[in-house]
Amino acid sequence: MSEPVPLTGTGTTGRGPAKAPSRRLSPALRYVLRRLLQAMLVMMLVMVGSFLLVKLAPGDMVDAMAGTRDLTADQIASLRERYGLDQSVFVQLLRYMALLATFDFGYSPINAAAAMDVILARLPVTAILVVCSVSLSMVIGTLFGILASRFAGKAVDLGISMFMLLLYATPSFIIAILLILVFAVKLRWLPIAGFESVGMGYTGLTYLKDVAAHLILPVTALCTFYIAIYGRIGRASMLEVLKLDFVRTARGKGLTEGRVFYVHALRNALLPLVTMAGLQVSSLFGGAVLIETIFGLPGMGRTAFDAVFQRDTNLLLGVVFISSLAVVIVNFVIDMLYMVLDPRVNLK
Repeated sequence: MSEPVPLTGTGTTGRGPAKAPSRRLSPALRYVLRRLLQAMLVMMLVMVGSFLLVKLAPGDMVDAMAGTRDLTADQIASLRERYGLDQSVFVQLLRYMALLATFDFGYSPINAAAAMDVILARLPVTAILVVCSVSLSMVIGTLFGILASRFAGKAVDLGISMFMLLLYATPSFIIAILLILVFAVKLRWLPIAGFESVGMGYTGLTYLKDVAAHLILPVTALCTFYIAIYGRIGRASMLEVLKLDFVRTARGKGLTEGRVFYVHALRNALLPLVTMAGLQVSSLFGGAVLIETIFGLPGMGRTAFDAVFQRDTNLLLGVVFISSLAVVIVNFVIDMLYMVLDPRVNLK
């Protein structure tokens, strides 16, 4: 009599062969990798588009140099050949993207230095200006929004809303001029322009106080518009969260109104403000051009402004790259925070 044949598999339990452990990436890791690829694609498109836009403008940096120096036609042709400007736009683009892949921004003939060195020397000023503006506007605007929502429909809410509207409607350069006239010219409390007092030789805490005094006016002028934005978004977000079911549940449990408002509702209402911080960083790099020019700050905005008029393509594109990279990094970090803090984020 023959032995019975097992129904499935080779094991004794009849459950079939053991499956190999899955090597698929987790949804969170796939989400992070997808965001990184998107960031790289955005950076590439920004730089290609910026390069082509610069090349569409008439003239080049050799023309700008010829306008300030007595150059012959042979010297102009030699300079164009030296900097590769005699090649086609497509060839110039390929050469520039190859250099950019190694974080080499090329040479800045106007400054007689590498474009990277010029940018790194100006970057701290803009970074301090942007960080201070984002922090100050987010804190003050959020506090105004919370206070307005706490007293919604009352005189306090009306007063804050009118003040926010005034800040929102007034251009930053008008506020900058008014601040200079009042606090620098009339009252003489603060310096008019510059990042530090020239020739004073301050060190340590005295130097920090001097730099802070120079930054008060530009930071104030740069963040007033965003104080209004944060205030309006914070008020609307708080009022929306206060209508949700979990807030009514917290009140039904007998919690005090203050605990419901500041502990349960506030934490959820802050998520839209975090998103706004990423958008503000991108806008501030553009707005810094005007503010740095008005206050004479040696930052990246002022550097880009001068590079445009001097037709310094390498320096201008280097500023665009660093600014775009900062914006992409900030928004990537915000995406990661959303993934960690908000379980509703779709990772597919």
